[in-house]
Amino acid sequence: MNEQKPKKIFLDGAFVDEADAKVSVFDHGLLYGDGVFEGIRAYEGRVFRLEEHLERLFDSAKAIRLSIPLSRAELRSAVLECCRRNSLWDGYIRLVVTRGKGDLGLNPASCPQPTVFIIASAIQLYPASVYERGLRLHTAAVRRVSPSALDPAIKSLNYLNNILAKMEAAATGADEALLLNEAGYVAECSGDNIFAVKGGRVVTPPISAGALPGITRREIFRLAQSEGIEVAEREMTRYDLFVADEVFLTGTAAEIVPVTEIDGRTIGTGRPGCWTQKLLLRFRSLTRSTGTLIYESGEPTAMRAAQQQ
Repeated sequence: MNEQKPKKIFLDGAFVDEADAKVSVFDHGLLYGDGVFEGIRAYEGRVFRLEEHLERLFDSAKAIRLSIPLSRAELRSAVLECCRRNSLWDGYIRLVVTRGKGDLGLNPASCPQPTVFIIASAIQLYPASVYERGLRLHTAAVRRVSPSALDPAIKSLNYLNNILAKMEAAATGADEALLLNEAGYVAECSGDNIFAVKGGRVVTPPISAGALPGITRREIFRLAQSEGIEVAEREMTRYDLFVADEVFLTGTAAEIVPVTEIDGRTIGTGRPGCWTQKLLLRFRSLTRSTGTLIYESGEPTAMRAAQQQ
């Protein structure tokens, strides 16, 4: 039996074994959730929308006055090298920048150097069966953090709000949580954006409602418009979801996943809708034909075969 090689983690400019990838207990990312991150996907030897993810990371960091100690070009190279060091062909990349090591006070001035780390590994958010039967959603009692308190455009390490909603949904037997904002309008799910299809028109909550400006969300706008489908952003209530012909979620890890039940109400026919399935097929085709190449010489055949075993 072949031993699995330890994962290589990029940590503050060096690649170390997973067991040696250690962050200080005084890091403000751990103590206070003070930092930003990106979740990125690799498909068939390509990193999908790497430049857009890096742009969002730097925008998030700027918004919280966090200076990333590497340039965009250096981070791009580090992401690709991390994929190569881990022989990644298909998988998930987590890029994190924290405020860094400081003292026990909130003041970020005590953190002279941010911490940067990159993990490249495998991920499966939902089993394949979910894409065939659809998700069951539960509306969480906990509300989405107000945009006036924390702008949803900032992809920060503060996810306790989402975790509490996810736990609540799991306790009811649902697959995922639906979060409303403080005004009672639909914001997003615990880790994904949400869309509804009604009468051939695609609708999603605006960023101002508390939705993260997702990279996959943006792709839905492009793909739907290329199919001649009208896409609109507007405030939505649960009623809009209950009476929709189709509902689906989007996210980097989830891709496009259908929703067939919300709070005990069957959505549409109770099966994944035709537009959801069509957009998923278009999205999967796109992810496997575009992106930043990881391996300059093409596919490392032996490595791909090993990952498929």
